[in-house]
Amino acid sequence: MNNGSGESCVMELDVKNKCSQCTSSICCTYFTQSIDTPRSREDFDLLLWKISHQNVEIYKDEDGWQLQVNNPCMHLKPDGACGIYEDRPKICRDYDNDWCEYDEPASNNLELNFRSYDELLVYCKKRFKTWASR
Repeated sequence: MNNGSGESCVMELDVKNKCSQCTSSICCTYFTQSIDTPRSREDFDLLLWKISHQNVEIYKDEDGWQLQVNNPCMHLKPDGACGIYEDRPKICRDYDNDWCEYDEPASNNLELNFRSYDELLVYCKKRFKTWASR
């Protein structure tokens, strides 16, 4: 951006204007659900079933294990704005963007990340040497 004097100026990014600069509305394109830490072969078999569904990922981060469903909110407008902003659910009203994926992709901080059945299956076979005999 040019400030008219030939010098380049950059708009200061803060939590008040961050959402307006995020044209992809990242936080509105998926949701996560905490899941119990899988321990047994049966637990991991259930995760294989879950990740067999479209748009599902499973990851582990500092908060534990999460199921992620990658589907945009049905109220997200083409320009990235919320179509029901005044009547949005409480979880949306409570959302705090002090830190969000606009600052740094969440995938940078994952201990484990499974985006497909095959990725999780490879992990299961390494974790449980007798996986094939299940």
